[in-house]
Amino acid sequence: MADASLIGADNAITFMVSAGLVYEIIAAACSSPQTAEINADRRAGTLMKWVKIGLAQAALFVALAAWLDSEHWPAILGGALAAGLMWWSYVYAKRSGLRSGAPGTEA
Repeated sequence: MADASLIGADNAITFMVSAGLVYEIIAAACSSPQTAEINADRRAGTLMKWVKIGLAQAALFVALAAWLDSEHWPAILGGALAAGLMWWSYVYAKRSGLRSGAPGTEA
């Protein structure tokens, strides 16, 4: 088990900012997993393209945060965790939406 005492206040802030940044960039680029699921029948073709673009943008900012912080791992860990969770969320939303027979909100 990881030793939580290794995480200082500055590291915790860097970790949370890095993770939050990934979520913000993906949200700005892609709307939301809920909207993606609801409209997967119309958006499936471009959905994951925009998730990938958002992840690439987020990776640049996380890399910059890691470079600026003397301890690089909090930014990298926070960004990687958030990126993985958001990737899984959109993959699940797309799959669920395409399997659903419910009508979307877009005409």
